[in-house]
Amino acid sequence: MLDLDGVVWLSGEPIRGAGDAVGLLRGAGARVIFVSNNSSPTVKNLLARLGVAGIRADADDILTSGQAAAAMLQPGATALVVGDDGVMEALAARGVHARRAADEAAVPGGRVDAVVVGYTERFDYTVLRRAADAVRAGARLIGTNEDATLPTPNGPLPGAGAILAAVVTASGVVPEVAGKPHEPLATLVLGRAGRVATVVGDRPSTDGALARRLAAPFALVLSGVTARASDDPDPVPDFVADDLLAVAREATR
Repeated sequence: MLDLDGVVWLSGEPIRGAGDAVGLLRGAGARVIFVSNNSSPTVKNLLARLGVAGIRADADDILTSGQAAAAMLQPGATALVVGDDGVMEALAARGVHARRAADEAAVPGGRVDAVVVGYTERFDYTVLRRAADAVRAGARLIGTNEDATLPTPNGPLPGAGAILAAVVTASGVVPEVAGKPHEPLATLVLGRAGRVATVVGDRPSTDGALARRLAAPFALVLSGVTARASDDPDPVPDFVADDLLAVAREATR
């Protein structure tokens, strides 16, 4: 099970050797699935980015925190979304009637079942007010993930967790969180892949904690948000490597 941001790419730019690494793993007989806390891209977007990295994949190989958030709602439910196309796609596939808090049509009025918060750059005071108003009116507050940052080649950017924290502060409600390392995404992973042999990620608090939840070894790569092995990660990884290629070489020796 591979994370994407910080493992396969940074801001969509492939990390050196990622495609070769997946080839090595598959050549050794492993099924590789990609599990991302980033709910912003659509599955089609992710498949295209994998292609640029030299990795062939199918939609069934990809799981996202947006899909986990959608699975927490019943078909026919209504949602106000602070997020991008990926989470909107996942909600639509689930049969949830969703509208974006950033759209002009999303004016106050009419109760929704849930406010779903993911990563987006379309976030301002109006969006925050609409989301908080809906939560105070009784909507569930669901975060796709609580990652404070998103890794990029130029350093970390504010992540979905930063946006979620603003809505939590404004509404006074503790959120339900869908993505790694929480149960909703773990359930999707087990349903899709069954037993997980190894979790590879760059963030111990999410990838590592999910590995522990799945009773799987955790391989920490230093190509994303965790840049040094001396950062005293928690949980402690079972293996630390510079990048995914080094993990794959060790796993297939």
